[in-house]
Amino acid sequence: MLRFSGAGVSDVGRVRPHNEDSGFYGPYVAVVADGVGGAAAGEVASATAAYVVAANALARCGEDPVDVLVRGVEDAHASLRAGVAADPDREGMATTLTAVVTDGRRVVLGHVGDSRAYLLRDGGLRQISQDHTYVQSLVDTGQLDPAERFGHPWSNIVLRSLDAGAEQSLDVTELHVRVGDRLLLCSDGLSDLVRDDRIADVLQLSDPHSAAAVLTQSALLAGGKDNITSVVLDVVDGPPVVGDGRLLGALADVANIVDPGSVRVTH
Repeated sequence: MLRFSGAGVSDVGRVRPHNEDSGFYGPYVAVVADGVGGAAAGEVASATAAYVVAANALARCGEDPVDVLVRGVEDAHASLRAGVAADPDREGMATTLTAVVTDGRRVVLGHVGDSRAYLLRDGGLRQISQDHTYVQSLVDTGQLDPAERFGHPWSNIVLRSLDAGAEQSLDVTELHVRVGDRLLLCSDGLSDLVRDDRIADVLQLSDPHSAAAVLTQSALLAGGKDNITSVVLDVVDGPPVVGDGRLLGALADVANIVDPGSVRVTH
């Protein structure tokens, strides 16, 4: 059966006072979330969303990955709403979310915001998520050459995110992956500072932890102006394994999660 084998690194960077990125990776689910810059309690939004989505996937291991992601985001939205109701100072908190889930046969990507998912296959790298940003909208409407996205001064304007608002939307895509593929989930603290050709070169490193660490160092050397989170996953085939996974960034502090007991499974 298909599963993930990988590693991740989350770093506060050189400028931000604290880490508003959250990450999680395990054999059957991985998540990167980035508290939207300038909004209140970004670390609470990212940690809560990452926790709820990952915990839902762990609790429903083997179920339809599309349903797992959609229900996970619905529950995350409810938790964010509860978090704002409990503390009005959190009004406006929001997060990006990029997650992959597998049931052992299918791999599905869920995405909202400007964190990214990449696929490396046979040495070739391609972005498999769509940025929900003003700059990407300029590209989509033919007003900007795709090559001019990198380093654009308006790249931080996010048009869609996961928040406590009335309506939420998530891009859900089934990925046609194969054994030997490598996936990268990352926050914009990496992709805004490190070009795709450098990312592709680093992802050639055989060890996922080394790849994640070198990607992080590359972003730090480029200025580290934002939090940096990278999760590198190899798609492997093997028997089922037991393992909850690893917590990264703001998710490592349970105080950032609105309600750790919010994920409940009924059979």
